[in-house]
Amino acid sequence: MTGPGPGLAGALELIADVPDFPSPGILFKDITPLLADHTALREVVDALAAPARDSGGAPVVDKVLGMESRGFILGAPVALALGVGFVPVRKGGKLPRETFEVSYTLEYGEATLEVHRDALRPGDRVLLVDDVLATGGTARATVDLVEQCGASVHGVAVLMELGFLPGREQLGDLPVTTLLTV
Repeated sequence: MTGPGPGLAGALELIADVPDFPSPGILFKDITPLLADHTALREVVDALAAPARDSGGAPVVDKVLGMESRGFILGAPVALALGVGFVPVRKGGKLPRETFEVSYTLEYGEATLEVHRDALRPGDRVLLVDDVLATGGTARATVDLVEQCGASVHGVAVLMELGFLPGREQLGDLPVTTLLTV
């Protein structure tokens, strides 16, 4: 398959709108057609990796963190593109060894995220990668996990941002790269 053509804009056009999913009145953005297209996926991965490179193209981060679960799909290839390791940030109770954890409030309750205690070293610089920035709760909790490890967040890179929600506000002065704002 050859892909959507030209560049990132063509790749983003593959995101399909699904009305009334998962409930009436919601317009779901389905990224699976983009993921299924090698050329489109490469464009997105390169664009998400760009904020973690210096002007000469060298990586300026030590690790990429992807948040469960679609952050895994995008974050792992971003880490490969940068030539750095990938660290999964999981929902509570999913990691087998000693972890740091952060609980945070959702619209419908509370959630907990975890990372292995030895996943990051003090002083590591990391890029957070996810599919969507919405209210910012997951991203903020992940920043807190990184800081518990003694590492620092270089920036946040997301495929889509829901511009009508206050996600960026949760991240303070952190640089946020968004490929598509809806």
